[in-house]
Amino acid sequence: MAANSRLTIATHALAWLALAQRRGREVLTSEQVAASVNTNAVIIRRSLGDLRRAGLVKVRHGAGAGWSLAREPGEITMLEVYDAVDAHPPFGLHRTEPNPECPVGRGIRPALDGVYGRVEQVMRRELADTSIADVLRDALVNQQAVRQGGDRRGPCGNRD
Repeated sequence: MAANSRLTIATHALAWLALAQRRGREVLTSEQVAASVNTNAVIIRRSLGDLRRAGLVKVRHGAGAGWSLAREPGEITMLEVYDAVDAHPPFGLHRTEPNPECPVGRGIRPALDGVYGRVEQVMRRELADTSIADVLRDALVNQQAVRQGGDRRGPCGNRD
């Protein structure tokens, strides 16, 4: 089963917009964001649309069109991003009802509901405590560690 990457894509896009803003670029096109995420611009526009509806990014139309953060990166939490992209609960139960004649089948859903509910509460607290600024900071630290190994590429694979 494939994991849902909507939260990852949205967080990546926001971190890239935050870095661009820090470097003096107020807007990026969906194509520029897609180049960093290494995906299709249509997927990025869909994700940015979710983030816009949640008030996390804004769009500029016409000359100088593009996307920008609606708030400072330190004020946008990953929980807001998670809720904006409707990433769904981290765990799902059976798609069909388990066998009610089986003792495990009868009691598995309530047992897992409790465990999964507690895990989701912890996850939501951690997401609420993590901002886009935190993610960007950690990404840049990790990028520096890679560069010390001899890779001299800049953002999106460009040479510095």
